[in-house]
Amino acid sequence: MRERGRLGDFLHARRSQLHPSDVGLKDYGDRRRVSGLRREEIALLAGVSASYYTRLEQGHSTGASPEILDAVASALRLDGAERTHLHDLADAGRRRTPSRRPRPEHVGAATLDLLHSLDGVPALVTGRRADVLAWNGLGHALFASHVDPAGPRRTSERPNLARMLFLDPHTRELYVDWRVKAAAMVENLRMVAGRHPDDALLSALIGELAVKSPEFAAMWSGHGVRPCHLARHEMRHPLVGTLSVTHQSLGLPESEDQHVVLAVAEPGSPSQAALTLLAQATVANRVVDDGADLRAGRA
Repeated sequence: MRERGRLGDFLHARRSQLHPSDVGLKDYGDRRRVSGLRREEIALLAGVSASYYTRLEQGHSTGASPEILDAVASALRLDGAERTHLHDLADAGRRRTPSRRPRPEHVGAATLDLLHSLDGVPALVTGRRADVLAWNGLGHALFASHVDPAGPRRTSERPNLARMLFLDPHTRELYVDWRVKAAAMVENLRMVAGRHPDDALLSALIGELAVKSPEFAAMWSGHGVRPCHLARHEMRHPLVGTLSVTHQSLGLPESEDQHVVLAVAEPGSPSQAALTLLAQATVANRVVDDGADLRAGRA
């Protein structure tokens, strides 16, 4: 990924999505030859020269101060997440560090204890690149029952939620409104990519998805950024049918890039009953598997 592309494309995308009336400017109708606002108009709103803003959008001005970036963010009507992303992109352009292969992510013992204490709640731990680092039995049963439950323990074979969401038919079918879930995943990945532009594995994942999934490529080109902290999703599970759950992503203190993701149903609802049924089936399957392992050990 080009540094000029990260910053310049983001600014251009946000500028093209603004209408003059959004910022109190006169609309010239058919005489307007660009989509959205002109560079000169953003520069005027931000209180900088047109030539300076042009250099910034073209990636030729990497020394923009936080104050100027905030002024540009205000001119573009960026929200909090988008403003943070803008600063991350500018910082990345100043550092220009080479891509490197990061060390494998690991989950702390306390987090594993927490995960497995949540018997009645589907839960998993995700890493920087949406890899599943660990899950409890119900989390595996709800999100990826067709995947080897031991997968997260093998660092080279960990399930990746983004890859599964776009490339795995089972996971696509799991979400009734797949496009909403997919868009949220893309927007969160773009935020992470802004914070970690030197992560070679993250760049490889994004490149893979852009090549293999036209839907991912189209969503990625929109330059949306938003963290996935809280969202309600309707899921259609092959074993217990349709249920509505709230996905909550809780950051872990030991790593800003790791989160515990919970799927919580409304108390007393049919969805909670479906989760209870799924939990019972998960326990039954575990007993059967343990019995098979025991018999195999005695053979």
